[in-house]
Amino acid sequence: MKLRIIFYILLSVTSALEAQEIDKDLFVIKKQMDQISHFTADIVIDVEAPFINMPTKTATINYNRGEKIKFSSTDFLIFPKRGLDFTFSEIFDHPFISVDRGLQTVGNRELKVLSIIPKDDKADMAMVTLYLDTENKNIITSEITTKKQGSYRLDMNYNSEEILPNYVEVSFAIENLKIPLNFMGSDTKIDRKTMRNSDTNAGKVKLQIKNYKISSDFR
Repeated sequence: MKLRIIFYILLSVTSALEAQEIDKDLFVIKKQMDQISHFTADIVIDVEAPFINMPTKTATINYNRGEKIKFSSTDFLIFPKRGLDFTFSEIFDHPFISVDRGLQTVGNRELKVLSIIPKDDKADMAMVTLYLDTENKNIITSEITTKKQGSYRLDMNYNSEEILPNYVEVSFAIENLKIPLNFMGSDTKIDRKTMRNSDTNAGKVKLQIKNYKISSDFR
């Protein structure tokens, strides 16, 4: 009899864990993202780093479902190798468990906080923390910890009722760029004295995104 009770308890716990694998609010957002088959957009890029002075750049972005976002420009672009996937395809590519961390007030909004833990060892992500605007069905902030390439944070703004953001701010560690300073372009100035003496190793890439052309399963 005791063994039967233990079995039922274990079965109930297992079922509960399986039911919690995909949070219902995240599932709604993921479903929206999954509908996007292709998009292009124009972007304006600014880099904020303690010892790098790079003028504003422009580029275009191109996304096809199942592929990474591609950036193209006639200018040299300084980007972290990771952290610019605001479709979150890399997170959703692998099975994961979501853990509800409760609500947090950011500015004048109450956001739902989730921890995302990949179940597949092949995933490059170790853990992701998402801040969801459940009312507008958007991901506002994403804190991504990778296994080999450091940590990144994405903060996003959206126009009303848009699936994709019109502004993205990516915070990253300078050492994660892995780009030789001599290849940043002739119009980029490097303050090497500040670089040597700086205690700050963080930088930001700021993207203004406009002129979206989106193809989805329902457009």
